[in-house]
Amino acid sequence: MRYIDVFNGDADGLCALRQLRLAEPVESTLITGIKRDTRLLARVSGAPDVELTVLDISLDRNRDDLLRVLTEGAQVRYFDHHYAGAIPAHPHLAAHIDTGASICTSVLVDRHLNGRFRRWAITAAFGDNLGDTARQLAASIGLESSTTDRMQALGEALNYSAYGESLDDLLIHPDALYRRLARHDDPLAFDSDDPIAASLREMRAQDMASALTVTPFDARPASVIIVLPDSRSSRRVIGSLAHHLAAHDPSRAHAVLCPSTDGLAFIVSVRAPQRTTRHDADALCRQFPGGGGRVAAAGIDRLPKAMLDRFVQAFRAWAQ
Repeated sequence: MRYIDVFNGDADGLCALRQLRLAEPVESTLITGIKRDTRLLARVSGAPDVELTVLDISLDRNRDDLLRVLTEGAQVRYFDHHYAGAIPAHPHLAAHIDTGASICTSVLVDRHLNGRFRRWAITAAFGDNLGDTARQLAASIGLESSTTDRMQALGEALNYSAYGESLDDLLIHPDALYRRLARHDDPLAFDSDDPIAASLREMRAQDMASALTVTPFDARPASVIIVLPDSRSSRRVIGSLAHHLAAHDPSRAHAVLCPSTDGLAFIVSVRAPQRTTRHDADALCRQFPGGGGRVAAAGIDRLPKAMLDRFVQAFRAWAQ
């Protein structure tokens, strides 16, 4: 049997795979990329001797290639929390899909494994801005607050590590980062032993400090839009800034934009307000080409500049 692991390069994808491979150690081919590189199944060829594990990428965005690899004979396990649309019925597909606002892929894997490697799920939940979920999981295994705080800092750094318009924006390729994570059974052992963890935390702090000085493009009682300057720092920090704003101003919806490298479009991150029942950020973003995500946190890969006004109007109306 040949094993292929396909996973989002952010904290959730990394930690979900680490849990599974601690439970089921095998030599596998890794297929991953930057946070917004989500059509990863296009890189996969299926066959009857292939067991494919897919983590933290939208089934809807990968539907055609999923059906193709299933037709080619692959066995597929699919864990995800993004908008999925209709889930195909196929004897070779085991789908673990839950789009609830308090769920991430690592939590789904944690459920699947009955909590065997929960510390990785806690780290991932913090990275996905699911602080309440992470703390509930931490309490379930009696973690001290200092340990929980370290997991939060690590999860946020791992999530930050995957953002960029291309691999050139990243400090480390997600494939290489996973291989370094995979040397450790515990996330805090990685945090202590591998210098890349400290480097990611330091770079994130620098990029956040710069981003937090930007004056809002549009600020209203129900919503805030931030447009970051054109820089690698902006492309790296866009997700972290959106998470930070949502956590610190939970009554409003937030959109963070930064220019694409060619100057023709914007990259967009959207966060639903945390203190309301407004949990359909993915539906808002799917109104635009390349938009999608999950109910509390979504984005648009490439919003043409000519569509900026349309997005602003739609975002304001949605946030009300």
